[in-house]
Amino acid sequence: MSEPFTFRASDDELERLRRRLDESIVPDPTPGAHGMPMPTLQRLLDRWRDDFDWRAVEARLLAHDHRVATIEGTRIHFVHLRGGQPGRLPIVLSHGWPYSFAEMLPLAEALRGELDVVVPSLPGFGWSEPLAEPFTDEAVARRWRALMVDELGYDRFLTYGEDVGTGVSDWLAGGHPDVVAGLVATHASFGVRDRGEPMDAAETAFFARMAAEGPLAGGYAHQQGSRPDTTAAALLDSPIGLLAWVGEKLLEWAGDDGLADDVVLTTVTLSWLSRSIGTSFRPYSDSGGGPHPLVDVPVAVRVQRRERDYPRSLAERSYRDLRSYSVLERGGHFPALETPDEVAAAVLELEALAR
Repeated sequence: MSEPFTFRASDDELERLRRRLDESIVPDPTPGAHGMPMPTLQRLLDRWRDDFDWRAVEARLLAHDHRVATIEGTRIHFVHLRGGQPGRLPIVLSHGWPYSFAEMLPLAEALRGELDVVVPSLPGFGWSEPLAEPFTDEAVARRWRALMVDELGYDRFLTYGEDVGTGVSDWLAGGHPDVVAGLVATHASFGVRDRGEPMDAAETAFFARMAAEGPLAGGYAHQQGSRPDTTAAALLDSPIGLLAWVGEKLLEWAGDDGLADDVVLTTVTLSWLSRSIGTSFRPYSDSGGGPHPLVDVPVAVRVQRRERDYPRSLAERSYRDLRSYSVLERGGHFPALETPDEVAAAVLELEALAR
């Protein structure tokens, strides 16, 4: 059975963090280089050290019902928002890297009063233990099924994921259609490429565009996959290093409106206090698992803006009961955080069809 959980930081922990921030050194910028702009890093550092109110953020996060449950030997942290209308399907939301359960809460709150919502922390993220086996989408999906059905008692539910959580969500829907009633995707499947299927001109152009960004944009993933322990050792011992590493991706991947400084600092502080940055690399460094399975349950796709040239045909070839498809008009890589109302509308529309 699940148990209540809290993560309130001690005053000593926060004081140690403040002292480390006082000692931080912002490097001189490298001419022509890419990465976290040093003026941005300095601004975030100053805010984190002097004005960021973690206690207020902590209280807001802890206003939700936090719980832990041991599933297949792995202790999983999750937030449970109850109060959905009778007869409605619940939904499980899976976050990605470098973010946390906190970035999924705006979507959860947009669904409050309509559906029950479950927001787990991925294994190795935050206060969820890492898997004893390799981190694969299939292994996490199996545990999410057990969490929803065996632990929480839901017979059927919807699933939604972003980034790393997309694979988990696809495996839930594709591997467990007996309990998954539908899937909403904003980071839609790349399964056609991963399965080695032939592609048309539009599909080929989309993946070529993504590949062209890879050498620079994907440097973090190569490092986390090939040298995870080295990177973890540096970031676990340096709050400014963690701020630069995580903050760069949050800000780079956001939409045109960007992200508020305190949103970035919330994610970084959660990672610092939970000491989970190294284990959060497991989706990149672990091997195993095959391409995402074909999905036959009803699906709604709302393509996030950073992948706005994703062709509908790719969705149709992986999601074989595609009920709706459109491109989000704003935001970026984090739709649950940046455009929660639009995603919630897609969820509720699909829920009415799948119920």
